[in-house]
Amino acid sequence: MEDKLSCKDELEKQGKIVSWCSQVEVLKHPSVGYFLTHCGWNSTLESIASKVPIVACPLWNDQVCNAKLIQDIWKNGVRVNIIEGGVVERDEFNRCITIAMGDGEEGEELRRNAKKWSYLSKENMKQNGTSSVNLQGFANEILFGHNKY
Repeated sequence: MEDKLSCKDELEKQGKIVSWCSQVEVLKHPSVGYFLTHCGWNSTLESIASKVPIVACPLWNDQVCNAKLIQDIWKNGVRVNIIEGGVVERDEFNRCITIAMGDGEEGEELRRNAKKWSYLSKENMKQNGTSSVNLQGFANEILFGHNKY
C-alpha cells in the first residue's frame, strides 16, 4: 500500500506511515489529542481506557449507536455530520477536530469527560465493582446455570 501513495514523501514530513502498529500504544502516547475513529466497540473502549476524546465517524451498524453514546450520552467526543452519499466534507472534519483540540468550553468538556469515563470504567472493573460483579454473574450463569457466587 505504501508504494501506491502518490504523496508519500509529503505525508512522511507530517507523520509516519507504518503497515501496523498497536492502537492501544498509540492512544496512550501523550501527544495524542483526539482519536478519529469509525466507532467500533473495541476502538471506543480503547479510547475510553486511554482518556482520549473522540471524533466519531461511524460507517454502519453498531458504530452509529456507539457514536450516539459518545456524543450525546457520555459527551467524550463529537460526531461528524455526513452528507448525502455518505460523504464527510473537509470543513466538517476541521470543525470536529477544532472542537476536540480547542481551548473552548466544548473541547474542555470532552477532555474532562474522557478522563471521567476512563476512571469510572477502571473502578467498575475492580473486584466488587459493578462490571466485575456482572461479568462474574454472567459467567456463573453460563457455567453453572445460576448467577450466585
